[in-house]
Amino acid sequence: MAKPLILISNDDGITSSGIRKLVELMTTIGEVVVVAPDSPQSGMGHAITVGDTLRLVKTNVFGDILAYKCSGTPADCIKLAKHEVLKGRKVDLVVSGINHGSNTSISVLYSGTMSAAIEGAIEGGPAIGFSLCDFSWNADFSHVDEYVLQITRQTLINGIPKGIALNVNIPPKQNEKIRGIKVCRQANARWEEEFDKRLDPHGRDYYWMIGNFVNHDKGEDNDEWAINNNFVSIVPCQFDLTGHHAITHLNESWEL
Repeated sequence: MAKPLILISNDDGITSSGIRKLVELMTTIGEVVVVAPDSPQSGMGHAITVGDTLRLVKTNVFGDILAYKCSGTPADCIKLAKHEVLKGRKVDLVVSGINHGSNTSISVLYSGTMSAAIEGAIEGGPAIGFSLCDFSWNADFSHVDEYVLQITRQTLINGIPKGIALNVNIPPKQNEKIRGIKVCRQANARWEEEFDKRLDPHGRDYYWMIGNFVNHDKGEDNDEWAINNNFVSIVPCQFDLTGHHAITHLNESWEL
């Protein structure tokens, strides 16, 4: 029986520790192909390259595994993988990450990690974005294996609805063992930004974005609650951004 074809990307760059861990785990499950950015692309969201050239260079960073580094965004990587590297071969699963830092709540909109996964869902197959909720430079990925493998195998065996990408966040390593996995909704939380105005050496203004993450959600069924209570969270995400509940209101209340 043929092994499933698994396409791997990320937003932290092809040399990051998170993608190395993901490649290590996915090779135990299927045939792995990697197309990932040649430099960090965090916070790029679902950007694509339209006004510049794209470069795709083969690399042996993972030994014998077929891998390419791409000059573009995570979404570019998935598009180029499909059309140029795999030449239309059916991909059984797209996995992105493991991101170095949280992608819970509103962060999913800004996340290059999740944009690679969502691009995989747009292409019609199952997709997962994995993140470790630890921003420290030496974050420990050693405890993620069983959860990444379990969720990946469940996806391949039982499937997920078409057009859905799973946003998986894993708590940082700590003394207490992770309590389990919870399927959640996205928390009602957001960044409340400020801009620190400064002067460069030439006397010109520039700005540095700062701010705080504020959780307005008091529920116990969301991803922020899950992570804060030492559960792995899974949030099913879709690329259809239609506010379906608002269609009736607009049709009934507006004079159109």
